[in-house]
Amino acid sequence: MKYIDEYRSPELVQGLLQKIKKRAADLTKPITIMEVCGSHTTAISRFGIRQLLPDNIRLVSGPGCPVCVTSIEDVDQALWLAAQPNIIFASYGDLLRVPGSHGKSLEKIRAAGARIKTVHSALDAVALAKINPQQKIVFMGIGFETTSPTVAAAVLQAKKLGITNFFIFCSHKLMPPVMRLLLAEEELKIDGFLCPGHVSTIIGAQAYDFIIKTNRAAVITGFEPVDILEGIYLILEELTNGVTEVKIQYHRGVKNEGNPKARTIMDEVFQPATVNWRGLGKIPESGLVLREKFAAFDAQSHFSIPKINSQANRACRCGEVLRGLIEPSECTLFGAACTPATPFGPCMVSNEGCCAAFFRYPTT
Repeated sequence: MKYIDEYRSPELVQGLLQKIKKRAADLTKPITIMEVCGSHTTAISRFGIRQLLPDNIRLVSGPGCPVCVTSIEDVDQALWLAAQPNIIFASYGDLLRVPGSHGKSLEKIRAAGARIKTVHSALDAVALAKINPQQKIVFMGIGFETTSPTVAAAVLQAKKLGITNFFIFCSHKLMPPVMRLLLAEEELKIDGFLCPGHVSTIIGAQAYDFIIKTNRAAVITGFEPVDILEGIYLILEELTNGVTEVKIQYHRGVKNEGNPKARTIMDEVFQPATVNWRGLGKIPESGLVLREKFAAFDAQSHFSIPKINSQANRACRCGEVLRGLIEPSECTLFGAACTPATPFGPCMVSNEGCCAAFFRYPTT
């Protein structure tokens, strides 16, 4: 509790808000700051941080939710795999309710008899494969650089144990490539990024040097109110004094070099590839696929997945929310037809989704 109290201290919050307001008064134009971490998105809404800031500072949410950025094509293929009779499909729980092209979800087909197991890690799926040698276990690998090394470690463990009925349906994403794309988004005009704390524990501060080269600010922050407000203040400081470096506010979790050992494991098993993002399309070198020497664990290669005519619900504006172009309340479905109980898109499903955060913590 002492740790939490320190980073939620009303005195520190008030002090930082005063410093932010003073810095904001020196700005020559309104600025836009984007966070690209689902935990940041939730915390900003939960603690009402948008409402505390001066009017000339705009916070927007980007594609920081792993479930949300998973393409409709990947969801549909996952549904096909999970429906096959000889497969046990293993997935994180927050993916189960994401609707596919025809309104089905992993949760719904499980209720109809599909063998779908909720797991907490890829190693849980390896254990499933070990105790079910007659079944093929397919693990849905999603997430950014935070979870990719753990999935890579699971593949290495399966290979070491000689397990041949374990497969990865790989839908992992990389954060820097999509941030590059967002910097070029003319409608957004991003002035600075609150860089993701969890991802940065793996890739380190140096991975964001490309942001600094465009004279935009970049600060890696933690997830408590003091963390986020201090990160915003440091962005303002950089923008008013001149951007010179990627700053680390989240020193208790992030080093400049990140975690080289985790990256080595990830690089041994995976290689970058062009992949499809929900709302953003295909982005070069923005995802991960298994290297050739681990092809035996690749679900997409092992199973003959048919071509599926995937179509997202046109009324759902998750894609625009993920790009930071609109707030959830600008979607006509938000809070009416689309709620956490009846989601139309992944942004309302995941606990880290922007729509879910806005619904759970309304501003009025």
